[in-house]
Amino acid sequence: MHAYLAHQLESKTAAALDPEHRQHALLVRVVDYMRHRLADPELTPQQVADVHHISVSYLHRIFRAHTGGRETVAGWIRRQRLDHARRDLADPVLAAVPVHRIAARWGYTHAAAFTRNFRAAYGVTPREFRQGDPAASADGVS
Repeated sequence: MHAYLAHQLESKTAAALDPEHRQHALLVRVVDYMRHRLADPELTPQQVADVHHISVSYLHRIFRAHTGGRETVAGWIRRQRLDHARRDLADPVLAAVPVHRIAARWGYTHAAAFTRNFRAAYGVTPREFRQGDPAASADGVS
């Protein structure tokens, strides 16, 4: 909904908006786009930039301004995917779903890459997290 409103605002009043507001409207659309496509393994900064008809460097520039330079576009995508996968791994309803299926559900095409990224973010493997390793609590999330 936010993206739709931002798009309407940008398209109808683009001439009246100053560059900062146009940039913010674009950023809202970009983030909404990425949120809705986290499961797509093809979701990359290049793909996002292409869809929005901007350069990758401009995408990075508006994203850095939004995050205060704390996070890259690829880092945001990775963090969002890992957060969703972690929630799925903790969900008792999904306990019978294999780890590699949960990884694939959130855009990971290689189980090993998912395990490496998960361990780097949370300090344990997805399997250890699912088994309730005390070190895998949400308090240890980086």
